[in-house]
Amino acid sequence: MSILKVEGLSKSYKDVKALDNVNFEFEKGILAFLGPSGCGKTTLLRSIAGLEIPDAGSVFIADKIQTSIEKGILVPPYARAIGFVFQNYALWPHMTVFSNIAFGLKLRRLAGAEIKRKVLAALELVGLQGRENRFPSQLSGGQQQRVALARSLALEPRLILLDEPLSNLDAKLREEMRVELKKLIRKIGISALYVTHDQEEAFVISDRVIVMERGKILQYDTPDEIYSRPADPFVASFIGHSTLIDGTITRVDGEDCIVTIADFNNAALICPTPKDGLPGGPCSVVIRNTEIKLSTEKFGSDTVNVMEGFMTSREYRGGLTDHRVRVGSREIVVTSHRLCPMIHVDGDGGNIFLHVDKSAISLIVHHKDSGSWSAKT
Repeated sequence: MSILKVEGLSKSYKDVKALDNVNFEFEKGILAFLGPSGCGKTTLLRSIAGLEIPDAGSVFIADKIQTSIEKGILVPPYARAIGFVFQNYALWPHMTVFSNIAFGLKLRRLAGAEIKRKVLAALELVGLQGRENRFPSQLSGGQQQRVALARSLALEPRLILLDEPLSNLDAKLREEMRVELKKLIRKIGISALYVTHDQEEAFVISDRVIVMERGKILQYDTPDEIYSRPADPFVASFIGHSTLIDGTITRVDGEDCIVTIADFNNAALICPTPKDGLPGGPCSVVIRNTEIKLSTEKFGSDTVNVMEGFMTSREYRGGLTDHRVRVGSREIVVTSHRLCPMIHVDGDGGNIFLHVDKSAISLIVHHKDSGSWSAKT
């Protein structure tokens, strides 16, 4: 049984399509909605929660229909067996921690003893036992975030929805809280939807990720698959640091193909053959900046996937160093770890050789007729 199923969800604000025929199914675990501001991820989350009314489509939670515009069904948010943690936490400043967590339980008209039991159990889950009589202003940002989470957990939801819950925390606390949050959700054993624009946060927290742009799902997969095999040029550029450059498939030979890159002085790269890759077809070559090797000398007798460039500058970033190298008419960034041997060139720049292994290349084929994409590494 799937915990969540979305079919044909669409939503427009005047001339802007916030959601464009969104379809997906989610069984269990933690699913992140990832994308830039304005991509539709929060509108999707709010539509699932019943806080937004879509123009079309259906939402099922635990196989029970919650929204169906076509059938005129719209279950109110409080009856959807979900919890919602807002970006600003939405804690009542004049209420104690206990009263904030108990608010939803009181609306359900539970007995006082049952409310107390559930509130204290939720506080213990999030590690805030003994703080039930404090006010939100007496708590740190991380503690406020946990109170908001406890308020949702006290309702014992089937699914919890989190809308950028860590965005108000400082960088160090965010790193700590995202690990703690993931452990807590797994410990409780519920499923969660998590909205963020931070790719690292999405990858750390989630089991699967939906990448969105302009109201559409561009890729739905595991974090590793999305990072290693982006299915779309936008995904490739948005996730991690990559060189993304157009090329032409000039030859296909079984599992390998030759791609010629005009901007790299017509350099030919051996790449894995993508699905639907045909000679003469346009494509995008994706190479992670950390997968490129640099040397001031040629790589011995190995001339496969070797290009010559000119190093223009270098930026030191603590554990990493970014080398800016001009190859043909393009400047690319090559990132090396501090433990790698330092590359020395004369003066402000110098000739350098670049090598990339075939297995580190992703190829995205352009389908002119359909506007769709396919990818393979």
